[in-house]
Amino acid sequence: MRDPRRITLVSRRTDVPQRHWNAGPQATNHIIFVGAVSVLNFALDHASQDVERIVIDRTATPEEFLELLTSLPTAFIGDVLMIDGHDGSILSTAGRADGRLLYALTPADLKFYLETNHLVMRVGGVTRVAAGTRAAVSPRIAVAA
Repeated sequence: MRDPRRITLVSRRTDVPQRHWNAGPQATNHIIFVGAVSVLNFALDHASQDVERIVIDRTATPEEFLELLTSLPTAFIGDVLMIDGHDGSILSTAGRADGRLLYALTPADLKFYLETNHLVMRVGGVTRVAAGTRAAVSPRIAVAA
């Protein structure tokens, strides 16, 4: 049976505390986990359904993130989010005319993004961004200069 949900590809580490990903069958997004950043382009090229976004959760260096961005298929217009070890992150979105835009996100911005897109589960009224971590809500996104 075909899953009608849009896909979020997540590259994550298994040796660090995990986020409370909203990956159940009733979740808004169909989250597919991959181990390495190098697998993301292959997964994107061979996805049988619409990929809405890519999340790189502590599995890439900034150089690897930029390399991934430059090798994305031109047809891919989804978000690409890179999260570092301190929950700082960079969000790449498609530009209006051509190319991609980069935004620096604070940990609070990251929490807002993950929560708004229903990528993490709410536990006890608080969205868990990482095991044992609670972030304050901030609906602002800082634009990289």
